[in-house]
Formats: sequence, structure tokens, C-alpha cells
Amino acid sequence: MILLTPTSAFFQDANKLLLNEQANWVHLKEFARKNAANALSVANMLMGMASILCSLNGHHHAACWLVLIGYLLDLADGAVARQLNACSALGAKLDDFADFTTFGIATSLILRTPGLLDNILCMLYVLSVYTRLCFFSSGIPFMYRGLPCIYSSAILVCVSLLTGGNMAVLRILAVAMILFMVSQNFYPHDRVLESQAWKKVVYIGGVAMVFCSSFPPACVYYLLWSVSYILFPTTLWSSKV
Repeated sequence: MILLTPTSAFFQDANKLLLNEQANWVHLKEFARKNAANALSVANMLMGMASILCSLNGHHHAACWLVLIGYLLDLADGAVARQLNACSALGAKLDDFADFTTFGIATSLILRTPGLLDNILCMLYVLSVYTRLCFFSSGIPFMYRGLPCIYSSAILVCVSLLTGGNMAVLRILAVAMILFMVSQNFYPHDRVLESQAWKKVVYIGGVAMVFCSSFPPACVYYLLWSVSYILFPTTLWSSKV
């Protein structure tokens, strides 16, 4: 049939096919650009859900490290959205839901014991994260009001790993993190991947530490990273260069 088709008609069909493929490729790239950050937020949420299941099944170590992987994903999704000019209302909602799942519910479960007071503390922690996410806007550029829940979560899971789940220490620390999150103190936007080169090195180090999850100093790395944000928020972690 191709031999019987006029040459001009054959080339017209080939040209149309090529143009359609190019258009499809353009649409695919645009879809990827708009949803790259959303994919990271969904991945963060999945880490939180997996951590919840691990906690409920007694896999404490895995539950904590899944939260720390969510920590890295949460720092990356905002940077990707801004770099690709893909910020959207959907992305903001996905990010909040992922944060609530991973840094609220999943993190609170490391405080769970059969005791009534510990269960109340779990609920208070989740409510403080919810409050923090609902009222995070300070009205001041580059500033948050209240400690971002990502850092309180990282501190809790790291201390839990380092102390073997010592509940006395975790109770005191959880109360302190709740107070930090619901406080009216200001904290800078932590645009780690959009700031000085040394902050990017810190992030890359955090990624490398994921592969050393059985190595105690890996927890110390994340703990120092998160505590430094509380102790030196403006001096070290302000997004302004």
C-alpha cells in the first residue's frame, strides 16, 4: 500500500505523525514540570504512612528512619517547586497533608505506650502539629511563626533511636517540642537547597546518612542539624544570603 501512496501524501502523513509526537513530548515535559514537587510530597506522605504501619507492627527502628527520609523529601519538594516555577494550591495542600501524616501522626506514635498519659501526650503532639500547620504564616517575608514540625519530628525520632526508646526522655522532649511549635517565636525559612553551598553539602550528607541507618552517628548528624536550627535559626539557617 505504501508503494501505491503518492509521495507527497506519504510525507504529509509522516510530518503529521512527527508533529503529534513532538506535541505529546511537550505535554509530557510540562506535566512532569508541574508535578515533580507534588510527587515528592506524595513520596513524603507514603513514608509517613509506612512509618505508621511499622510503628503499629513493632518495627521501631524502621519507623524512625522512614520519618527521617520524609524529612529529606520535605526539604526538597518546596525547592523543586520554586525552581521549576510550579507552585500551586494543590501542591501546598499536598505538602501540608504529607507533613501532618509524617511529622504529626507517624512521629506521635513513637510516644505511644499502653499508658493513658502517654496516649494523651500523643494526641497533644498531633494537635500541636495541626495547629502549627494551620497558623504557620507569620505575615513577615522569609519567616515562620512557631518551630516547623519537621525539626521537632527529627529531634524526637533521633533521640528515640539513640536512647533505645527511653520514654522518660521522650516525654520531656515531646513536651518541649510542643511548646516550641505553638510558641509565637519566629524562625527563618529553611531553604537549604536554595541557599549557601555549605547548606547543600549538609543536605547531601543527610542523604548519604540514610544508607548508614544502622550507624548511631547517622542519628547524631540529623540531631545536630535539627538542634542547630532551634539554637541558631537566624545566624545559620536564614534563607537570605
